[in-house]
Amino acid sequence: MGFPVPLPGRRRRASSSMRAALALLLLLLAAAQALHRGKAYVREKVCQEYKMLGKENFRTLTIIANSRKYSNGTFEEISHLVREIVSLAETCCTDEADPSCYDAGSTALSAKSCSADSPFPAHPGTAECCAHEGLERKLCLAALRHPPQPLPRYLQPSDRELCQAFRQDPREFADRFLYEYASSYSQAPLPVLLGSTTTFLSMVSTCCISRAPTACFLKEKLERKTLSLLTLTSNRICSRFSAYGKDKVSFSYLALLAQKVPTASFEELLPLAEDAAEVSSQCCDSVAEDCMQKKLLEHTAKVCTALSARDGRFADCCKGKNLMENHFCILAMPPAPAAKLPEASEPTNKELCAKEGALHATRFLFELARRHPSLPDAVLAKLYDSSGKLRGECCSSKDPSACLDSKRKRMEAELLPFLERANQLCGQYNKLPFLEFKKRLRESLTLAEPEPSPAQLEQLLEQRASFASTCCLPDAPPLLCASKVSSELGEVCKEESCLLG
Repeated sequence: MGFPVPLPGRRRRASSSMRAALALLLLLLAAAQALHRGKAYVREKVCQEYKMLGKENFRTLTIIANSRKYSNGTFEEISHLVREIVSLAETCCTDEADPSCYDAGSTALSAKSCSADSPFPAHPGTAECCAHEGLERKLCLAALRHPPQPLPRYLQPSDRELCQAFRQDPREFADRFLYEYASSYSQAPLPVLLGSTTTFLSMVSTCCISRAPTACFLKEKLERKTLSLLTLTSNRICSRFSAYGKDKVSFSYLALLAQKVPTASFEELLPLAEDAAEVSSQCCDSVAEDCMQKKLLEHTAKVCTALSARDGRFADCCKGKNLMENHFCILAMPPAPAAKLPEASEPTNKELCAKEGALHATRFLFELARRHPSLPDAVLAKLYDSSGKLRGECCSSKDPSACLDSKRKRMEAELLPFLERANQLCGQYNKLPFLEFKKRLRESLTLAEPEPSPAQLEQLLEQRASFASTCCLPDAPPLLCASKVSSELGEVCKEESCLLG
């Protein structure tokens, strides 16, 4: 098996081998940063880590790192790549190896990546990289990365199926698990993935030879629960951070809180949103072993302190002693019923184009979110982007006020109905069983003007149902839903100058 398995009954903690593995992760991150600065590969450090970890740990981490990087590659493609990388280290990291061995081997590896029948994971940018030669080609290929999977695809088999596969071929079982898990949760920080996969494989190897496997699995799964939640949660957090960036993540979390507790003010929620964005910024790319868990738990404590007295649902989520479970509870909390709030005042043209224009725009979008509790994140994120685009275009024009007034009129005419529809669609989806939701959706589409043909009705029904089932959820995949919002808006905004286009 790829990872060293502890003896049955031994307590599994962050061992010296775990810390050694994290040292390699530090190396991988440092190497990636060096590549971006244009520096060559550091053979000496790679070989030092290879010798320190040993072939099997090095191989295991190579599976995790490349499954994470090429998350849409097949198991066979990742296996080919891992064999080549391990072979390169094994051949060129001996004391007897020629000094040119590593460079020659990595050059041959890049040539193989560029061949027509390359066995490695395919990537749209490969052809552009292969137009270069030498070090430039290697650096270009090293920087390639697949976009993350919209939703994790890993489904844990039953305990019996796990043990059956483990007993049949322990090494094959471990390799496939590492590939499937790391590619599914490719946005989770590397230390989180490492800890989660290590404890899982240890659980399987222990319980499948236990005299009481069922009791063993129950006990081990309870012990892993916090780490499992951390993996799932950090993957969601970092997927959004990767797609949005720090400022937009801050707004996204601000809108989420506004919809869950609409009685809280902008001034109360903005610091919490900024703190959440800081967690993402500090920990998504960090190789510090406990960065994500430590910072996320600190953030959860701040949210619970600030909002438990405001909303009984927050108080209920925050009662537990396990802060990770509390955080997961808060994320899964549905939006609050629409609050009776006075009409929000729009920022003036002067405010939008002033130094604090971005803050004024964010405040208005916050007010929009708290009045439309079911408006999905992807729509609000699109509004955030368009707000910046609007200010960028109009505030630098010859007549900012005329430009802004024109855009606002178009928004009221074309987009407010779309926002209401999206809010209503997600509101119904979150309240009703799916079949009842589709029944009511069909009824409302049938009453639309002009009346759709039977074929158009079915197309619209499936399109709206697909949008709702994917994008009305609190953990909706940001990139996929951004695409779906753009598609929906294509029906609304026929002009190229549409505000959200």
